[in-house]
Parts: sequence; structure tokens; C-alpha cells
Amino acid sequence: MHGEDGDVAVDAGVGIPVPGEGEVWTVGAVILNRQGAAFAQKRSPDRRLFPDTWDIVGGHVEPGESLMSALAREVEEETGWRLRRVRRLLSVSSWTGDDGGGVRHEADYLVDVDGDLDHPVLEWAKHSAYGWFSADNLHRLKENCPPGNHLIHDLIAKVMEQGQKGAGGEVAQTGSHAEDSADEGPVRR
Repeated sequence: MHGEDGDVAVDAGVGIPVPGEGEVWTVGAVILNRQGAAFAQKRSPDRRLFPDTWDIVGGHVEPGESLMSALAREVEEETGWRLRRVRRLLSVSSWTGDDGGGVRHEADYLVDVDGDLDHPVLEWAKHSAYGWFSADNLHRLKENCPPGNHLIHDLIAKVMEQGQKGAGGEVAQTGSHAEDSADEGPVRR
């Protein structure tokens, strides 16, 4: 795939849903560091949708935008990293937020990015913290979530259970920074 976001490789067999007329879609990116920990950022407490909860990188698909273009745009806007490769479609789901915005459809992907994974450039007006999550701290992704609403936790747990191998069998190696950390990043409130 080539576009204004640069070259993004999409592995063979990766499903890309085609939104229907009038449907609202979102995309999400599970990003792993070299230690296999997944990146998440905490939504600010004043956010209208899912305030003060952990989330993966992603957001709404704009009118006329493809899912892959939206994915690349959201990765860069929310982290400063650049989407390099889309390895696997993890899930397609439909959900209704607590903001009255109606039903949304979501496609979540396992991706590789380029950039300094130790220093994401977050949108601090929208996010209050970030962290790298592995089996030992995965439970934190349930913080401030109502019972039974653990989408982000369950999605990342699924990636960890299935392993991080792409279609070619190689282990996902995201980011170009040589010393990726599995520790939580700075917390801002």
C-alpha cells in the first residue's frame, strides 16, 4: 500500500472490511515492543467516550478515508510513530459507546511501527498516561472499566495467548529503537 502516509506493507490474508453506507467505523492498532509487551494509553478523565480507561492506539475513520489510511493516520497522530506493516486482523466488532453516538464498527490489527518506542509523542490533551503491558501487569487494563467491559484487556490478552508471530512465522519486531522498554512510561495527570 502506498499513499500520503508512505509505504505500509499489509501481509497476505489480512482482512480489510469495507464499510457500508452510513456505517461509522473505528480502527485500532496493537503495537508490541521487542519484549512482546503491548502499548496502551490512558484516556483523559474528561474524555466524553470511555474516560479514564486504557485504550490501544486508534480512532474513527473519517468520511472518504480507507481503514488502512485511518490506521496510519491514527498511529502517527497519537504516538508520533509511523505505521510500517499490518500483520494480522485481530478482530472485527460492533459496539455502542456511552456518548450517545450510536453503533460503531471496529477493526483491530496487530501492526509494526517505526519510531522511538521509548518516547511516544502522545496527544496529552486526550491521554494522561501510557504504558507497556505484558502478562504481569495486564490486569491494569481493566482499571475504571465497568464489569464485563474489558475489550482492550481481552484483545491484548488474545494477542499474547496466540503469540506474536506473523503470517510468515517470524516474531513481530516493532519499532526502530534498539532499547525498547517493557516498563510503563511517564504518567501525566
